[in-house]
Amino acid sequence: MRGTLSDRTGAALLMAPLLLFLVLAYAWPFLGVVKWSFTLPTPGLGQYHALLTDDLVQSVFIRTLRIAAIVTVVSVTAAYAITVVWVRGSPVQRVLAEFCILVPFWISVLTRAFGWVALLSNRGLINTWLQSIGFISEPLTLVRNEFGVIVGMSHFLIPFAVFPLASAMRSLDERVLLAARGLGSSRMRTFWTVFVPMTRSGIIGSALITFVFSLGFFVTPAILGGGRSVMIAELIYLRIFQSPDWGLGAAISVVLVVFVGALMALVFRHVKPKQLV
Repeated sequence: MRGTLSDRTGAALLMAPLLLFLVLAYAWPFLGVVKWSFTLPTPGLGQYHALLTDDLVQSVFIRTLRIAAIVTVVSVTAAYAITVVWVRGSPVQRVLAEFCILVPFWISVLTRAFGWVALLSNRGLINTWLQSIGFISEPLTLVRNEFGVIVGMSHFLIPFAVFPLASAMRSLDERVLLAARGLGSSRMRTFWTVFVPMTRSGIIGSALITFVFSLGFFVTPAILGGGRSVMIAELIYLRIFQSPDWGLGAAISVVLVVFVGALMALVFRHVKPKQLV
């Protein structure tokens, strides 16, 4: 009993600095934002009423959810294919897959965004090449729209989506797969009916990480969207620093945080957090 109490006390002392840091760095500033949402420019619920009646804010929320959903599907699908090669491929394939996963972490998000501008713009490499071979006569509009935003965000988030999937795949019981093959199941059928369902927790964890990150993206949509595909983080920036309308910007921030918290609580009701990593 004494040992148990001592262990708990030691664990609490070790966790105390982290909890203090989280309170000072996140909770305390967020409470200030909550206060702004109820007091600026005048005390009351006016800013939250504006959220329900402002067509611009509602359209940005809908666009953000739509783009985040598409990016999640694209990123998780691509990450799943990469992870299969990384976990179950040949040694050479594993090295190449690991290289492709890790290299993006060495390049800043700003550099990657401008790299996609150079590729997708009207005079970019892709349009120039397609026109040179006669495949198109006019440049395709690949940037400063939702397509460019989705491409740039997906490229950034695929490496993050890989790790929960890799954890799930590496924890599989190979005997189950061998049993399926021994009972006459084809490789494709084994993959879809046994392998994929057994990595469900990794898929959910990967989708959750990707979707939550997508909701708060700022740099990539601002550069690749060109002001034509404004997402919620950019709208908050515009309300805080350019309008200025601190009250509405704070209210949007609070609603976004509450939405993300509710989403995570809903997921954790069905999947234990330790199963997602």
